Amino acid sequence: MEAIWFNKQLTTEDLAALNKHTIAELLSINYTEVGNNFIKATMPVDHRTHQPYGLLHGGASCVLAETLGSIASAMIINPEKFICVGIEINANHIRSVRSGVVTGVATPIHIGASTHVWDIRIVDEREKLVCISRLTVAILKKPS
Repeated sequence: MEAIWFNKQLTTEDLAALNKHTIAELLSINYTEVGNNFIKATMPVDHRTHQPYGLLHGGASCVLAETLGSIASAMIINPEKFICVGIEINANHIRSVRSGVVTGVATPIHIGASTHVWDIRIVDEREKLVCISRLTVAILKKPS
């Protein structure tokens, strides 16, 4: 299978550069793997990502999911002609996590001319499903 990325030589270093001054940097989201049709990243479960009961906040899971799907869409489009913006996200929180690291993987469900739809699965360190999310991204022509 040929890579779906606009830059066929896409690396985790390319993705990491996009985190500067963003929520992904604040939450220490770290890209760990780029496959032909997926992007994988980790996020620590700590005081920054907890809710009041000391569990991983569902919103933090959504941040990881939306970061992965949005970055993936941005890596498919021609950045000189298009921009992409998230228009809908949903998430089902399956299992709680108190500490450690969670890992998210974004894979495409649909790559169209005007929308992309991503499946993002987040697992804990034991590979147990924590959250399953779907993100829809709009592909817009860049203003001239």
